[in-house]
Amino acid sequence: MPLFFKRTSQIQAIIALRFIAIAIQLLLILFVNIGLDYQLPWTPLVSIIALEILFTLGSYLYYQKNNLSDSKTSQQAIFIQTCADILFLSLLLFFSGGATNAFVSLLLIPIAIAAVTLTPILLAIVAAMAIASYSILLWLLPMSVMHGNMEGHFIGMGINFLFSTLVVALVVGKMARSINQQELAIAAYKENLLKQEQVTSLGVASAQVTHQLATPIATVQLLADELSEDLPDNEVVMDMQSQLSRCRESLSDFRAMVFDIKEQVIKTISCQDLFKEITDNVRVNNPEIDLQLQGYELAKNQQAVSINADAALLPAIINLINNAIRASKANNSKALQLTSQRVGDSWQFTIRDYGKGFTLKKLNELGVKPVNSEQGFGMAVFLSHSSLERLGGKLALTNHQDGGALVTVSLPISSS
Repeated sequence: MPLFFKRTSQIQAIIALRFIAIAIQLLLILFVNIGLDYQLPWTPLVSIIALEILFTLGSYLYYQKNNLSDSKTSQQAIFIQTCADILFLSLLLFFSGGATNAFVSLLLIPIAIAAVTLTPILLAIVAAMAIASYSILLWLLPMSVMHGNMEGHFIGMGINFLFSTLVVALVVGKMARSINQQELAIAAYKENLLKQEQVTSLGVASAQVTHQLATPIATVQLLADELSEDLPDNEVVMDMQSQLSRCRESLSDFRAMVFDIKEQVIKTISCQDLFKEITDNVRVNNPEIDLQLQGYELAKNQQAVSINADAALLPAIINLINNAIRASKANNSKALQLTSQRVGDSWQFTIRDYGKGFTLKKLNELGVKPVNSEQGFGMAVFLSHSSLERLGGKLALTNHQDGGALVTVSLPISSS
């Protein structure tokens, strides 16, 4: 469940609880005045409850029209609601006995709600507000009630309230944060497990297709060999042989890659070698592309800088580059910019295309799950993201300020 849905339900629960509290407040006032024949000041109490009703209705209508789309906004909304609860309850207590009212301990309820829903800083503000409210109610008690040992009794009540506030804020708050962290960890684990299942399914399907392609490629190779004997200087036949050779090499590389991934073979490769291998691959397979290299001299000086890589790393990066090339061509451009640099303890490889860039919807979906894409972005980015995650790397997708998309691959530098 998205976080803002969770926050919205919390706001709705707080508003619903206040409606119930308002009904109970009215019943208690009626019971005390009529049932117990104890006259309370009707005018201020009813006025406060009327304001409370207006504030609650206004909050309900406002949050019905405005979704809490981010965590910061929802935190502020819950904070405002809990502070309002403390204010209204303090005013009601002031006109109905102050600190001597038996319901003064209800000031702990907003603290408990804040401990479960708010950040430690906002929780501290709510707790301080409740303590200040109780302290003011104690301070404003008339001297007529301070007879005998009642002064010590009220001081003890104040200390008890302070201690109860600290217990609720610290203990309940810590437990709530711990539970929330566990829920986030479980959700992340489930999401990662689902992603790995999808990757495994795609891998099995790819292996089956590759196996099925081996036979027709071998058959076409035999036909091409016969044509080469009859037409040794024919350019079309020579080009066919070249393309078939690339197909055989790709199948062989795929088999080797599957074996290495299965055996979890991790090797160390220098940033210079990897950068050169990437650029050579682009030049060979896409000679028409105007390749712009940045940080290449830096990469030459990074012979000693290495990263951990498996057999899937290079194909993962090439997938991203191929996507960038398609995006540039779709926008009538043949330019592609590749950047290699070291940032702290990471090696960053940046791909900038000159296409139309990502839409906001694509940015939210790409890399998280396979999505439909006319240019093949969805599946390739998803697989590349999974490959990088296995190596402790990160994949960032943004739009360049001057147009086009920006894909940044970050991999930790090997300590060895």
